Parts: sequence; structure tokens; C-alpha cells
Amino acid sequence: MPVRLRIGGPRRLLVIAPHPDDEAIGAHALMSRLRRHGASVRVVVVTDGAASHPNSLRWPRRRLVAERQRESRHAMRRIGVAAGAVTFLDLPDGRLHTRIVAARRGLARALGHVGPALIAAPAASDDHPDHRTVAACVAALRRPKLRRLAYPVWPAGRQPAGARCLFLTAQERLAKRHAVRSYRTQAGRIMDDPAGFAMTRRQIAAFTRQQEVFVEVRQ
Repeated sequence: MPVRLRIGGPRRLLVIAPHPDDEAIGAHALMSRLRRHGASVRVVVVTDGAASHPNSLRWPRRRLVAERQRESRHAMRRIGVAAGAVTFLDLPDGRLHTRIVAARRGLARALGHVGPALIAAPAASDDHPDHRTVAACVAALRRPKLRRLAYPVWPAGRQPAGARCLFLTAQERLAKRHAVRSYRTQAGRIMDDPAGFAMTRRQIAAFTRQQEVFVEVRQ
């Protein structure tokens, strides 16, 4: 039987996303629920997301980065996270391992602004190298007063050992499905790059199942 995640009553939540859209995939219901209970929610997006469609002529890097940031702000605004609470570090998508020092500094600044809090960040076992790099950067920033949760993204639908589940209401699940699909640059909007990324229907279904999955990280 799945083990239920006990959230408690944190007053602050910081969600760390490797790319624009990981915040919604990993922790949309968690953010939404805590906002409804009056908690402060902040989001840090580490990379610029520019590597998803490197060969698109209609979506050159600058336009793609701007649109991906707009998608994140829009999705977060719908659950009560203001644009000013979403920070973009703009580090290179797909090459984050070359900017580890900058990533650590950016995340340290974000943690300094938040204070004692609950943090949701990518799982160290994620298939995507940028996610693993972010997880390592967060682990290196030791903050004993912080409770840390790790969320898996890739492969879609994986439930790691020791997982605890936040069970979604029907309304939360519908809202999350709408949010994930609203990242349209990642859901099939860009058509002129055969090598570009697009979430499949199966992946979207896996990302918007009846529970969000987290692993408690012991510091």
C-alpha cells in the first residue's frame, strides 16, 4: 500500500525546478494545497530551458526562453504564486554540470531569502543529468533546519523506494493536468524541430496521476 506523505503545517515552501515545467510536474498539488492554507511559496527554476528545441527556426533561443518563463509564471499565478515569487537562474539547459558553482550560489541566495522551510527538489536518482546536478547542488547546501523532499520526474511514472504519496483530490488532479498541458512549448506547440522535445500523452498521464510522489531526504 502507498504510504501517505504527512505535510505538517510549514509556513514556507521552496520548490526547486531544473527546467521550466518541472515545478508543476513535481509539486503542483503540494504548492496549491499549501497556498490555500496560507503558506508562502517560492519557486526557483535553475536552467533556461533552451535545449528543448535547438533546431527550431521559428523559436530561436531568446524567444523560447522568454516563452518558457512566461509559461511557468502563468501556471504558478493560477495557484496563487505571484510572478515575483518565481526566480529564474538562467543557467544552460543540458550543460548544467559546467555551471555547478553558479547553481550553488543561486540556490544559496534563494535559501537565504526563504529561511527555515520545506524544500521540494529533484531526486538524485532522476534519469535527466540536469536533475541530478540540481539534486547534488541542493545536498551540498547543508541547512539543518530545513525539511527536504525529493520528487522524481524521469522516467515518467517511476515510484522510487521509500516514496511517500500526496493523494490528490479530483479538483487538484484536474488543475494539475491543465497546468502541465499549459506548458505548450513542451506539449507539441513547436513543430519545426524534428529533434525537439514534446511530452507524450502517456507521459502527461503519468505526470498527472492520482498522487504526487516524494522521498524524504535525511540531512
